[in-house]
Parts: sequence; C-alpha cells; structure tokens
Amino acid sequence: MNIPNILTLARIAFIPLLVVFFYLPYAWSMPVAAGLFALASVTDWLDGYLARRWNQSTPFGAFLDPVADKLMVAVALALLIERFDSIWLTLPALVIIGREIVISALREWMAEMGKRGSVAVSWLGKVKTTLQMIALLLLLAFAPGTQFSLVGVATLHVAAIMTLWSMMMYLRAAWPHLSRAM
Repeated sequence: MNIPNILTLARIAFIPLLVVFFYLPYAWSMPVAAGLFALASVTDWLDGYLARRWNQSTPFGAFLDPVADKLMVAVALALLIERFDSIWLTLPALVIIGREIVISALREWMAEMGKRGSVAVSWLGKVKTTLQMIALLLLLAFAPGTQFSLVGVATLHVAAIMTLWSMMMYLRAAWPHLSRAM
C-alpha cells in the first residue's frame, strides 16, 4: 500500500459522504458536497502524478484508479439527475454513464486479449474528464436554474459530446481486434 493507492481508496470513501451531504437539509450541505467532489477530483490527479513521480505505479492502483473515478462520477450524476429532474441534464448524464460502461468492458476484453495498450487513455479522455469534473462541481454547488448551474449543464453537454467522440476513437482503435473475434 502506497500513498497514491491510499488517495484512490480515499476517493471511494468520499462517495458515501458525498451522498450524505447531498441529502442533508441545510443550506451549507450542497457546498460541502461540492467541496468533497472537488477534493476527490484533486486526488484523482494527485494519485496519478505521485505514482508516476515516485515510481509507485502498481497493478492494484492501475485497476482501482479508473474504478474510483467512474464510481464517483456515476454517483454524482445519479444524484444530479434526481435533483435537476430535467431531460437536459439526464441525457448527457446517461451518455456519460453509458460510455463508461462500454469502455470499461472494452478495456477488460482487450486486456484479456493482451491488447490493453490499444485502448489506452488519450488526451481527449483527459480533456473530457476535466470538463466533466468542472460541470459536476458547478452542478453540485449551485441550485438548478441559477446562472452557474446553467453553465454546468452546458459544460456537461460539451463533456457528453467529447465522451461520444472519445468512445468512437476507442472503438475504432479496437475494431481490428473486435472484428477478428466475431
């Protein structure tokens, strides 16, 4: 167990706290939920940075880091779908969650074939993730209908478009392997 892996585990531990603060009936609870999400987002960057910098990358960390990211994003999106009760938030949220399921399955399948490098994280995935985090932070921090939440919804739409684009890039990269397996 090393510090990058501890940070990844902490991100998973933040999930129940995010849910609890999200549902507390106090004016300060949503900013706290947004703060927890922001802290989790920073640990996402920090654990990868430290693992590379200190040469502490492990197979456990490589497995757990994307799982922690997807859990945190999926839970935040599910909470926001309920809070906003709007097709304008629900559609991009479902695109993002659906893409994560498809790409996770694709990566696992490619890893079983020894071709995991064919579906490695790209720069587009990093930009998409950054936009998702910004959108989710705005949507968690501000009430529906406010100017900042509208910016959050718009940013989530851009992230969803980038999500589809990156999924197509992954599928195109994996297509030679997929088509041979059919």
